[in-house]
Formats: sequence, structure tokens, C-alpha cells
Amino acid sequence: MILGIDLGTSMVKAALFSAEGDCLSVASRRSSPRALGGGRIEQDFEEIVTAVGAVVAEACAGHPAPQAIGITGQSDGLWLLDEEARGVRPAVSWLDDRGNPYLQGWIDSGAFAGVFRRNANAIFPGSHAPLMAALRDGDPDALARAHTASYLKDGILQRLTGARVTDASDASLPFLDIRRRDYDDEILALLGLEEYRRLLSPVMPAPGQAFALNAAGAALTGLPEGIPVHAGPFDLPACAMGAGVRAVGDGLIVIGTTLACEVLTDRIDTTADPVGMTLCMPQDGLWLRAMPATVGTATLDWILEMIGATHAEVDGLLAQSRAGANGANALPFFSATGERAPFVDVRARGQLSGLSTATTRADLVMAVCESVAYAARHCIEAAGLSGRVSVCGGGSNSATWSQMVADVLQRPLHVARRPEVGARGAAIAAMDVAGIAYDPAVWTQSEAVIEPRRETAAAYASGFDRYLDTVASARALWNRAPARPQRNAHAPRPQQPVRATS
Repeated sequence: MILGIDLGTSMVKAALFSAEGDCLSVASRRSSPRALGGGRIEQDFEEIVTAVGAVVAEACAGHPAPQAIGITGQSDGLWLLDEEARGVRPAVSWLDDRGNPYLQGWIDSGAFAGVFRRNANAIFPGSHAPLMAALRDGDPDALARAHTASYLKDGILQRLTGARVTDASDASLPFLDIRRRDYDDEILALLGLEEYRRLLSPVMPAPGQAFALNAAGAALTGLPEGIPVHAGPFDLPACAMGAGVRAVGDGLIVIGTTLACEVLTDRIDTTADPVGMTLCMPQDGLWLRAMPATVGTATLDWILEMIGATHAEVDGLLAQSRAGANGANALPFFSATGERAPFVDVRARGQLSGLSTATTRADLVMAVCESVAYAARHCIEAAGLSGRVSVCGGGSNSATWSQMVADVLQRPLHVARRPEVGARGAAIAAMDVAGIAYDPAVWTQSEAVIEPRRETAAAYASGFDRYLDTVASARALWNRAPARPQRNAHAPRPQQPVRATS
């Protein structure tokens, strides 16, 4: 038995796997990111700790204790913990946009590009650096009290084992020298964050380390002490491992809350446009070139709420429209943080166009789903896809949407073995570190292969070209300086407001 724990943004899950990779049980609990207004989103670390204990106990009930435990989960955000791995304040979610102005400042100053030229990673608003900068101005006492600027899975590892470490995949962005797998002091200096070097956990050497479940971890989970526990890689590389991405050039599309497109590579390119991530894999000399767009099922959620429909209706609605959505078009950039792949623009915003009184609810859903499929092609090609491509994530549960992605790509689409692809990848990583023998081909065999349809090829080739043209036009509008209103020269000047004095 191998246990995989996946700490998602809105769900905590534990999946128990047999030696052959069969998923024997899954348990889940919702976690609750809290929207505080003004783009601020935070999470309660202790709520997640409690959920981990509950899902592990439920998933393992009635089974022998697992031989190893692997942990993966959401990356980024800022989880400030004390020496006992307890939160010194609510965690700032990776969805939070208070880092936007700091990122824009680094883009304008050249620091953003300077970081990319060192480690091939493009900072985005929800990552450690902008959030540290935001708290330095907004809550400096929390940074002063913190012992660790942690990632979620690393905080859970510390609560289960006492080990204060991180893995190279999480640390890759923003501060790591991804060749040496250690922090780059020059990056910290470029961003003006040298004083927070003390908060960064030591990075585990490749391929990682396992730590024994301690008494506190045993009390939380109900499992016996001593079980080896491994945290890392985070969810993007873990899903790639769980989906069987093993050959250089192979890729994965994760249609989740966000759209993550990634390709396995054996080279680092710091000369490209500063966009996307280059994430260390557990093995030295391998990286994932990732384009994690902020579009995804969250975009579909938005349109469904707007038209009063449910997820159960999606395939039926798509069947009522046709390729091209009867002229309706969408740009899927509805996240308040803008877009981070395959371009970076904190001002990116979504749009619907081509609408008329003949446009139906089904056409709107079709247009939005097509826009996410176009974004997937845009991202996976930018990541360097040259081999096999797989798909996973909640959106892949829609057979119609998955077929659409295959049609837009005009490539066979391998459906990753379900359920819990991320937890499966975490279990594989734990077995590698713990020295447990297994058959990678069996653990990651595809459930199905979706062949692209020739009859939609022309429509989607034309639609993709239109999508790229619309993105280019929209970017020019997003970033155009607003015109100043003309003032009548003879009109009285407005009075200046009186400043309050203390």
C-alpha cells in the first residue's frame, strides 16, 4: 500500500494505491479559501492540517498501513509558519492579487526579466516574491515573527515528521538556481528581498528525501510511527509523473482550476521571452517547461454561473452548439490576477464577442470551452511539445471537452490513468525515494486515447488563428495608456482636496 496526499486549492484528498497502482480508496475534505475583498484571498493552515488527518484516516481505514506516504499539492502562495510549523497569520493564497503592483514594478524596472535570465522562471503575482513584498509593506510584523516562508505541502510534512525542508520543484520559482538546486542570492538582490533569505527552507538534494512519521504525525493520522514520508514534487510535476510523462518532448495538459501545460525537457533556455516556468524534476538534468495559464475550469464555472447552468449540463449544452459556436468568440482571461502563460500581463481580461440575439446559452458555453482549448494549444506549443501529449484534471472528465482539445491540437490525446493523477505522482515519487520497486508503465498506463476528428480540423485551425489575432489586439488595448480628458482652458481649475493632518 502506498498513500498519496494531494493538497488542492479547494480540496484535500488522500488516495491509497496497491502495489500495481490500483486506487483502492479515496477520501476528501473541502478546504476554504476565503475571499476578503479587494482581490485578497487567504487560507487557514490549521483547517488544512485537520483535513489531512481526517482524509488519511478515512482512506486507510480497513487496510494495512501504507509502506510510504507521498505529499503533493498547490504551489506558491505564502504560508508563514513559526518554528513548530504553525501559522503566524492566515496564508496568502496563490490566487491573491495583492502582489500585482509589485510584479508590475519589477516588469517596468527590468528586474522581472533579470530573474528570468538567471533561472528561466517568470514570476507571477501569487508566488513568494510579490507576496513577500506586499506583506513587507502591509504586515511586516508577520514576516518578522515567521520562521519559514513555506509551501503548503512542506508545512504539512513538517507537522507530520518535524522536517523543515522543501523540494526543488517548488523552490524553482522564484529564488532558485535551477542548475545547482540552491538559492540564488543575486535573484533575492534583484527583487530587494535579501532580508528574507532566512525564511527559505533548505532544498532537498535530488531525488529527494523521506522522513519518518513522528509521534505528532501518528496522532494526527492514526498511522503507526516510522512510515517514510516524502513531500514533493508539487502538483504540476506530480501530475506529469502520474500521467507517465517520461520522455523528453512529452507533454501534459491539466484542465483544472487553472490550465497547466507542461513538457519534459533536458535543457534550460534563459534567452527566450520571459514567460512560463522551468521546474526541477526529481532527477538531475531534467526539467518541466511549464505554461500554467490562469484560465481553466474556473472560466467555465464563471460562464455557467452567469447563465444559470450546472456542470452536469455541460456536455448537453455543447451538443446543442457546433464548432465555432455559431460565431460567438471568447477570450478566457477572467482571473483578477491577469495572465501568466504563455504571456505575462497583469492587465489581461476576458471578453465575449460575436454575439447577437441569435446567440444561445449553448453557444456561450461552446465559445468559452473553445477558448480554453485554444489557450491549451497556445501554451503546450510554447512549452515545446514534440512527443506524446496526455490530459488530466477535472475538465478532462467531460468527454466532449476533451474531444475538443484533441481536435484543436490535431493530435491524439492520452487520458491519464484515473483517479487522482496528482496523488498517483506523489505516491510514485515516494516509492522512488523509499526504494520500493514498482512498474512505471503499469502505474501510468493511459485509460484511453482520443483521436482528433478530421471534420473539425479546418474550423478549429481557423478558430485558433482568430484566437491568436484577438489576443494580440486585446493586449495592445489592455496596455494602452488611458487618454487624459481635455479640459476647457477657460473653465475654473478644480479645487485641490484638503489633506487631513494627524
